[in-house]
Amino acid sequence: MPQEDPRVIELRAMREKARQGGGEKRVARQHAKGKLTARERLNLLLDAGTFNELEPFITHQGDEVGLATEKFLGEGVVTGYGQIDGRTVYVYAQDFTVYGGTLSEMQGRKICRVMDLAVRNGAPIIGLIDSGGARIQEGVRSLGGYAEIFRRNAQYSGVVPQISVMLGPCAGGAAYSPALTDVIIMVREQSFMFLTGPQVIKTVTGEEVDTEQLGGAEVHTAISGTAHLAADTEQSALALCRQVLGYFPCNNVENPPYLNPTDDPLRMDEELNHMVPLDPSVPYSMHEVISHVVDHDSFFELQSAWALNAIVGLARIGGHSVGIVAQEPSQMAGVINIDAADKITRFVRMCDCFNIPLITFVDSPGFLPGVEQEHRGIIRHGAKVLYAYSEATVPKISVITRKAYGGAYVVMSSKYLGTDVNYAWPSAEIAVMGAEGAVNILFREQIEAADDPVAERERLAEEYRQRFNNPYHAANEGYVDDIIEPRETRAKIIASLAALRDKFSPAPPRKHGNIPV
Repeated sequence: MPQEDPRVIELRAMREKARQGGGEKRVARQHAKGKLTARERLNLLLDAGTFNELEPFITHQGDEVGLATEKFLGEGVVTGYGQIDGRTVYVYAQDFTVYGGTLSEMQGRKICRVMDLAVRNGAPIIGLIDSGGARIQEGVRSLGGYAEIFRRNAQYSGVVPQISVMLGPCAGGAAYSPALTDVIIMVREQSFMFLTGPQVIKTVTGEEVDTEQLGGAEVHTAISGTAHLAADTEQSALALCRQVLGYFPCNNVENPPYLNPTDDPLRMDEELNHMVPLDPSVPYSMHEVISHVVDHDSFFELQSAWALNAIVGLARIGGHSVGIVAQEPSQMAGVINIDAADKITRFVRMCDCFNIPLITFVDSPGFLPGVEQEHRGIIRHGAKVLYAYSEATVPKISVITRKAYGGAYVVMSSKYLGTDVNYAWPSAEIAVMGAEGAVNILFREQIEAADDPVAERERLAEEYRQRFNNPYHAANEGYVDDIIEPRETRAKIIASLAALRDKFSPAPPRKHGNIPV
């Protein structure tokens, strides 16, 4: 048997060295923290045996202060491509065992290279983030690396799906990269995003703050609204990434993947006919309505802990991916406030980017009143929702389940914003405002002059309600396309989606619009 080529032996040794990242001791420290290595994470994320690595032998090219003297193959990030459910994706996974995953010039080049390949080949980009931020030793070269990544995040936005899975720290300006992506997934008590760390805040303000309080998963999913999903473990976070990607096409010229439904497309759910209470002041669960309409167990809610009065998420109806937007009447009566407006706007635009039809369930008494909301710009934020729906060219279907008052009616995918099909349930109330508020304005003098003002107000309100706060008045004027039994909703939506499958709605030529951000 011929002697093995020593060059092949050397290659194997080099590959093994690259696989070790920062070395056995640093890997052991990573495991001691309960964290996986970059390669272990990729093995969980991708279909078994599909990962192909790119540029594993790159090393850093020196630093400005001469402290980063040890060179590691791969330069703190593992990049390449593989498959998820048989579809190609491009990935990068930062390696905390190499200089804390900090970004160097060469690491930036590796990440940019894989992002360019993803767009060139029309495949999603997934980043597994675990980094202390910019590598201080490399100074401006490291910052330039981040700028190149940010530019690509922005330029490739809406071209291919971009998903960030936060599996450790993401400190300083590095946080802008995930913030520019479509979906952010975090791990509770393990992943953090912040621009100024606890030590900086203490130095500048004297305020004591811990990392979790500053930028942990609970903060970004429930308070800032920056993150979309949170998981208890890395394994669960990576599983969520696989799951959410299943609703997206590979790029902006493909349709979302279709799954053969196991749920009858003609199913009519009698429970829906009893979902909305007779008393308009009594709340009900819009989440429950959605679950009865979409394919069984297919609703995948995003940002579920932030702006609870609004619901956004992905689902399947008749096997097709759809985006769901709704109000939650059991939270703040479903009013639209600043956070809800931002939540809806971002989601509508994301769905429009990737050819995901929009289904909107409307039950809102209007925008949240008050000096604080006005001063913070509820007009500007509400205009974003209007802009997003008006600009969206995907199939749009709306279902008014109960209240559709004033500006909330208009911005929530109303017919004259270009929505293709508008349905109303018999419980729908489409008006400028509620009956009580309307009669207080219209019949103020009559009420004040009455022998019993309270009884007169109630009588006039009931008359107004019977005349205007029902779907038939709006249907008479053509503002809704049909009034349907709630149990028919699923079948009607599926039929509408089939009719709209080849929708073509080109926008006027322009560079881009100017959304009121």
